[in-house]
Amino acid sequence: MYMLLFVLHDPELLEEVLEAWENAGVGGITILPSTGLSHIRQKPSIRDDLPLMPSLENILNHIEHLNRTIFSIVESEEIVERVVQATESITGSLCSPDTGILAVLPLARVYGLKPRPAP
Repeated sequence: MYMLLFVLHDPELLEEVLEAWENAGVGGITILPSTGLSHIRQKPSIRDDLPLMPSLENILNHIEHLNRTIFSIVESEEIVERVVQATESITGSLCSPDTGILAVLPLARVYGLKPRPAP
């Protein structure tokens, strides 16, 4: 078994990536909002995108850019390969900047997963 851990840089691609992972054979997927250290360090401590006297609308319309971290556990290397190909078909090559980071971790033991019915 393997854990797939993917930090998606463009959250607008999330729905497409999730559908592609499901089509590649991934069962359960967990999604978390996340941000990286470099993004935090690039932001000024005082927000400069609001007017001096902001309205409630200005504050509510401000969208915080967060990555999405997606993870799942899959049963085989075949599924891992399909997921990598499916992901890159949406994001482009993961070797390109600002696409994302995908890691595959082998798992010695996994507890709590329900067996999936055979297709």
